[in-house]
Amino acid sequence: MRMMSVVVIAAVSVGSLGGAAFQANVTAQQVPSEQCGQVSAAQLRTTLYFGTARPKGTVSELEWQVFLRDEVTSRFPDGFTVWDAQGQWRAPGGTIDQERSKVLLLVHSDSATARAAIQELIGKYRQSFDQQSVLWETARVCVAS
Repeated sequence: MRMMSVVVIAAVSVGSLGGAAFQANVTAQQVPSEQCGQVSAAQLRTTLYFGTARPKGTVSELEWQVFLRDEVTSRFPDGFTVWDAQGQWRAPGGTIDQERSKVLLLVHSDSATARAAIQELIGKYRQSFDQQSVLWETARVCVAS
């Protein structure tokens, strides 16, 4: 698990919080359903990192809230968590770039439907806000029921 933390930190450090041409799908150590016990269930925790800088300005708070309402809530109506972040990465030209970012945390079933919904979110965000990439990180977790 320690090595996984290093990989995730490295991916975030050099990756894309929206502006770099880097996309990652990191999967942590598997947690079998039986390890979750009787009072919890195996689920996936997906964290998406959305950069807010774009060629002509930034993604406004209103645009982000509309994206959450129209795109995220419709695909994940059971809930999610969002927070603000500051990202940094090495751009293709070698410069170090920084930007404000939004982090979206989802806990969901391990299903083709959920994976497709995540890919749709990424595609919609990239298209709507002129982004080269969105960092995608997924791990198995136990959720108390």
